[in-house]
Amino acid sequence: MLENLIINMEKFTKIKSIPAYIPLMNIDTDKIIPKQFLKTIKRSGLGKSLFYEMRFDEKGNPIKGFILDQEPFNNSKILISGKNFGCGSSREHAPWALLDFGIRVIISESFADIFYNNCFKNGILPIVAKDEIINELKDYCKREESIEVKLEEQEIVYGNKTFKFELDSFKKKCLLNGLDDIAISLKKTKHIESFENKMYQNKPWL
Repeated sequence: MLENLIINMEKFTKIKSIPAYIPLMNIDTDKIIPKQFLKTIKRSGLGKSLFYEMRFDEKGNPIKGFILDQEPFNNSKILISGKNFGCGSSREHAPWALLDFGIRVIISESFADIFYNNCFKNGILPIVAKDEIINELKDYCKREESIEVKLEEQEIVYGNKTFKFELDSFKKKCLLNGLDDIAISLKKTKHIESFENKMYQNKPWL
């Protein structure tokens, strides 16, 4: 049954958090969640392996200094990074790991297309911002001050400034209502059943 496959995404309205900043470009999906953790099809439990190679050595011992392992950034819901975030293979485990860690917003100059679209399907808001905005926002990481992301208004509020970001209206609607692809399909169940019944009556040999 399709009902058993629904993710039950949390509705996205506003997120207020101290942002975590990773000053790297071209962070690929293997860097986000290495290939050895792709065996599971569960969406939970991957957060502990997020950015594994930057957080642990070859023996699995923690590497000191990685931002997401330090307070208060271990509780950050907003991640800021360099351009071309999420490039590489199209593994959906990447947004799964980010979400399981607690990340709900990613701000970058640019994203890989497949990763960008996968974020929306998993309740994460990727925001494209110019370098000058990134530079202003990363200072809030240094000062350990919160910024706020408002989805309905499509804006980031920081200090006395506001940055308006662009967003596809359909993707925005899905996030606001906590809808993934399956949930959207189920909303049209009656239409689908009606179509199938007509097909069966008119072309029973199919």
